[in-house]
Amino acid sequence: MIVINGSYGEGGGQVLRTSLTLSALLGQPIRIENIRARRRKPGLQAQHLTGVWAIAQICDAELEGADLGSFTLTFKPRSSPRVGEYSFDVAEARKGGSAGATSLVFQTVLLPLAFAPGQSRLTIRGGTHVAWSPPFHYLQHVYLPTLAHVGLEARAEIESWGWYPIGGGEMTAAIRGRKEGHLSGLDLDERGELKRLWGISATSNLPAHIGQRQKKRAEECLRKRGFAPQIEIIDAPSPGQGTAVFLVAEYEHTVAGFSSLGKRGKPAEKVAEEACREFIAYHQSGACLDKHLADQLILPLALAAAPSAFATCEITQHLLTNVWVVEQFLDVRFEIEGKEGEKGRVRVFTPK
Repeated sequence: MIVINGSYGEGGGQVLRTSLTLSALLGQPIRIENIRARRRKPGLQAQHLTGVWAIAQICDAELEGADLGSFTLTFKPRSSPRVGEYSFDVAEARKGGSAGATSLVFQTVLLPLAFAPGQSRLTIRGGTHVAWSPPFHYLQHVYLPTLAHVGLEARAEIESWGWYPIGGGEMTAAIRGRKEGHLSGLDLDERGELKRLWGISATSNLPAHIGQRQKKRAEECLRKRGFAPQIEIIDAPSPGQGTAVFLVAEYEHTVAGFSSLGKRGKPAEKVAEEACREFIAYHQSGACLDKHLADQLILPLALAAAPSAFATCEITQHLLTNVWVVEQFLDVRFEIEGKEGEKGRVRVFTPK
């Protein structure tokens, strides 16, 4: 059994998710200790517990410590990942419901199902656009299109939007498993020219002027810098209230995404400015990958049949922590050029 220290590095839920994914793929029993020890609310929260239950269902795992607030989890897969139709609801993990991130539950089970022969369909309910997680549109327009280049076939759709605190959103996904072979490597050192910059200004159950103000301010910020954005206002169906700005930058060789969420007392203009500021910083760096995509590619590239390399606008602690977790399971070597908090380059060497 592999024992993972959940407090290592950034000490968050990513240590748990990566460990569970690799445990399921390898059939490797694990025990994770000090789960999310560095977080304000440590231990397994509703979103993490849903991910545990989801991946346990997929590989018929034996569980110990799968309880809300638990600091230690033992996970023992009893079968290879199995394709099928699955439904998961984050609200079931906590009395009174939860807006835990559907995107993070999805990322926990994606790779195991992608390596299981056949097609799987997922329905995941909870928060689709919540803090500290990729919003649904990042999955749809950045993460999955990039994974398509390494041979992973999946698509996702949104049925309703889920905002903090009540959640209630719903996403669906279809994953085509691989009958044989490994994922391909990637070489993403150069992003090329910016071909298109577009985005959405979304609101749910709020006055129309909020979405209009977000759109106007985003366009002002970007045009002032010489960009020509195309931003659409969306009235997002949801049981709750919320607002967001999401930008997508399409380059010759890569795509990047930037988001900002509204909250009570936060002006619509500030929501727009935050997303624009993140995009502008990335664009000026000249690097290929945005910082979020860089850490999310560590695991799939470690499973590829060929070496990979990419440049990113920032080496984050999330990335460094994910590298460490992967190294506890796989005979793979990483070379990281650059310091944490600065732009850098990552090379992934997989065994022949």
